[in-house]
Amino acid sequence: MGTVDQKYPLKIKQLGKQDYQVVWLAMQDFTKARDKNTSDEIWVVSHPPTFTLGRNGKEEHILQKSDIPIIKVDRGGQVTYHGPGQIVVYFLLDLHRRNLGIRQLVTLIEDCLVSLLEQYKVEAYSDKKAPGVYVDKKKIAALGLRVSKGCTSHGLSLNVDMDLTPFNNINPCGYQGLEITQCVDLGINDSWDLLAKNLLVLIKSSLEEAS
Repeated sequence: MGTVDQKYPLKIKQLGKQDYQVVWLAMQDFTKARDKNTSDEIWVVSHPPTFTLGRNGKEEHILQKSDIPIIKVDRGGQVTYHGPGQIVVYFLLDLHRRNLGIRQLVTLIEDCLVSLLEQYKVEAYSDKKAPGVYVDKKKIAALGLRVSKGCTSHGLSLNVDMDLTPFNNINPCGYQGLEITQCVDLGINDSWDLLAKNLLVLIKSSLEEAS
């Protein structure tokens, strides 16, 4: 562990199932209130069915509206879907303190997801032109971050065992015809809790090595 993590420990918070907007507002409050001595945090959560549209997102990528709420948010990227059975990880990090650039962080997160799936003998990969992680040209994990004064919010979503039907109502991440997959359909039967635990081990280790 580097000196950065000794002085500024990384706190991991398990939030359980929480309303998207409640957690988003909490992220905003945390980021506004933090100072140079605030510990970095990682929040792990799952959300009820929710569509989120990034700050430059185009409404045209929402193909069909339903009773699932659509929330316009301040992260990068286009439209995505959150729902039960999906791991969501939010990164509340001071990039300056960790000597990380945003592109480095994106790569780090994608590499952790790829490494997690490799543990289950699933060959996954990232795409520099389209952030996220893919298996056989199908998206299994989405990524969207916000940086404000060198501090990040938002993060990743990994599809574990969920109803994928709502993805049919959108162009996922702005890509027409992009297919979506999930862990259970790839033969990964470990629980949400265990997958989240294994992913967090990789993330924490990678952040410590990078700092």
